[in-house]
Amino acid sequence: MKFRLMLSVPVVLISFMISAQNVEVRGKVIFENGGSNAAEILVKDTSIKTSVGKNGDYMIRNVAPGKYRLLVRGKGYEDVEKGISVEKNNIIIPDIILTRDAHAIDEIAITGVSKETLIKENPVAILSISSKQIERAVATNIISSLVKSAPGLSVVETGPNISKPFIRGLGYNRVLTLYDGVRQEGQQWGDEHGIEVGPYSIEHAEVIKGPASLMFGSDALAGVVSLFPYMPTHNDGIVHGKITSEYQGNNSLIGNGMQLGYKKNSFIAALNASYRMAKNYRTPVDGRVYNTNFEEKNLSFLLGYKSNTSFSKINFTLYDNLQGIPDGSRDPNTRKFTYQVGEGDDDNVEKRPIVSEKNLNSYTLSPLHQRIQHYRLYAQHSQQIGKGDLDIQLALQQNIRREYNHPTIPFQPGMYVRLNTLNYGARYNFPKFSSFEISAGVNGMVQNNKNKAATDFPIPDYDLSDGGIYTYIKWKYKRLNISGGARYDVRNIRWNNFYIRTNPVTQFEEQVSQPSSDTRLGFASYNKTFKGFSASIGSTFQLTKQISLKANIGRSYRAPNITEIGSDGLDPGAHIVYKGNRNFNPEFSLQEDLGVSTRFKDFSADVSWFNNHIQNYIYLSLLIDAQGNPLVDAQENKTYQYQQASAQLYGMEAWFSLHPEKWKGFNFDTSFSVIYGFNRDKAFKDKGNKGEYLPLIAPLKLSGNISQQIILKSKFISSVTPTAEVEYSAAQNRYLGLNATETATRDYTLVNVGASLELHYSENHSATLQLQVNNLFDRAYQSHLNRLKYLGDIYNMGRNISLKLIVPF
Repeated sequence: MKFRLMLSVPVVLISFMISAQNVEVRGKVIFENGGSNAAEILVKDTSIKTSVGKNGDYMIRNVAPGKYRLLVRGKGYEDVEKGISVEKNNIIIPDIILTRDAHAIDEIAITGVSKETLIKENPVAILSISSKQIERAVATNIISSLVKSAPGLSVVETGPNISKPFIRGLGYNRVLTLYDGVRQEGQQWGDEHGIEVGPYSIEHAEVIKGPASLMFGSDALAGVVSLFPYMPTHNDGIVHGKITSEYQGNNSLIGNGMQLGYKKNSFIAALNASYRMAKNYRTPVDGRVYNTNFEEKNLSFLLGYKSNTSFSKINFTLYDNLQGIPDGSRDPNTRKFTYQVGEGDDDNVEKRPIVSEKNLNSYTLSPLHQRIQHYRLYAQHSQQIGKGDLDIQLALQQNIRREYNHPTIPFQPGMYVRLNTLNYGARYNFPKFSSFEISAGVNGMVQNNKNKAATDFPIPDYDLSDGGIYTYIKWKYKRLNISGGARYDVRNIRWNNFYIRTNPVTQFEEQVSQPSSDTRLGFASYNKTFKGFSASIGSTFQLTKQISLKANIGRSYRAPNITEIGSDGLDPGAHIVYKGNRNFNPEFSLQEDLGVSTRFKDFSADVSWFNNHIQNYIYLSLLIDAQGNPLVDAQENKTYQYQQASAQLYGMEAWFSLHPEKWKGFNFDTSFSVIYGFNRDKAFKDKGNKGEYLPLIAPLKLSGNISQQIILKSKFISSVTPTAEVEYSAAQNRYLGLNATETATRDYTLVNVGASLELHYSENHSATLQLQVNNLFDRAYQSHLNRLKYLGDIYNMGRNISLKLIVPF
């Protein structure tokens, strides 16, 4: 009896221990951007670990009750740690989302190729910018946010909320912007308004640095900036999302954004909304800069259905921006900003009234402002057909642009244009056979531009039809990838005679449908078809698992845009009188690229070189009178004429990141970029600044960023990450000084500091609070690509203290 009792005691204890440890922990890992990859989950300070299944599901068996920390690791993704509390019952862990690691060479790109592909296997230089990188950047618009993470990408600015992307010295209609794969069409030739996309709605972005006409046709000669909106990932039938709130002290910017997402089995829905407003920004030299305030609203709604063999979605977006139009006019004695009260001969620039402090320090816009509205409705469908798949896209866009420049009649727009665009595209990815992947497709657009009730007509009404057909082939053998293709495009631009007369009552000009004795011909009729052939071939070679070599050569095509061939008048917002040339030919570029990418456990690095020859390069040059003075109107708006010549651009970008595996949370990034641009017209050979250098070339730029994540044991603050950044921009002494088109720019160094806090506000969610100080020492500087430099010698933004709160749920 005693023996039986002694034997039963350990048996009971063993049974109890087995039952106590027989707890199962289940959950799901979601990969950012809808990607999928191998991942493993480790229970820290134990030997327990498991792998994630194909659908992201995982299960950990035999976990004893207690508190643990899960470590989730996925190749190409940032590590995630999550605290869990295990009791006697089986538990289900909320979804864990892995975000792309900016230091991973295995990042997936979906822009500019036939379908999803590894960046390391694409011969063209592509950068993937994650949601965290976008959130950490403090800027006043989405394009300026991307510049922080993309060497070789720069912006031409006309105030805080107006940024045009430039890639390797080329911009405007040479850089194509995509929103969820749909080309952005919003009068992008204009200087004075930016990309019509709200910054809080973008989940991640990709930047192609190099010719991309193969997949997109005209306007992608320099590259592509591809923006991807928020897409729900949690498949649990619960509404998820995030709220973003920020304040920027320099211009008192207040911004609030909301994302809502729902996904249940095959059904997907998402809603994005944001509102931002800002006062006039401040510089150390002038204080507040008049008419740089803005008010911006965004709304988008998505519905989708996803099955095992297909994915369909329809999306509607609305963008509405009220934006000041700075002209830089000043009082000649005090150098304070002034404002316009008269029209034409009644407007004496030197005797304009001085802007009051109340109006400078106000969210209320001046009567002289612009309003940009952009509406987008598009549908996309992907269908698996056998072992191949078909992608179809159809989009409608409307862009309405009003520029109010009449102080005596504030409600009368000086410029009022409406652009309607129909985008279409279809692509078939053939079944993979042997080591070949082949895609073929067609895409293009149809446009109609109409001048409405305006008084200034810089461009005519016009119709545009565009289409192209292409094929893309990729061949892979072991560590070698070779890819390329060819494309043929046709674009027709046409308009009828455009008649203008002076209204006898208002004395402003107006458009009329028929000629008469009191009309003049503003634009003679035009009908021309442009054709272009594009092609590229390149290869990547995986020298080792950590080192990738790239080489590519590509020929791209771009048809002249409407302002280059048709403009003849004042653009009020740009304060420029444009004059086009009806005889222009298309641009053709031939670019060679070489690159090396390395990814090691402790450091990463990229280096890329490019050389770009452009035939029929189109550029702006200031017109002068017989005495050598700029041609100006009564409001001192200068006149620029478009010119055409051969050009060459070459340069390089380099990026290095130090992230020691054993030094957890530490990161040091540095990047370098330099571009040289030359006009190869023989008339300007050896003329230097008198015509040999191209305009709008960013100077040498060097930046460095250091950060250290500090893990805390607090229940409310899980980590603190202080950061420090230095940005150096060299002097730009290679500029288009012919007829004073551009001037030299001095060098400057900016210091930025900040800190990011991860805050626990519930068991399963953490919020992020970011404090950032840009231009810490309030440095007075002018960017070479700042257009306000030429409007009253205005400087860039001074010190800016910002606070941003991001709350996911």
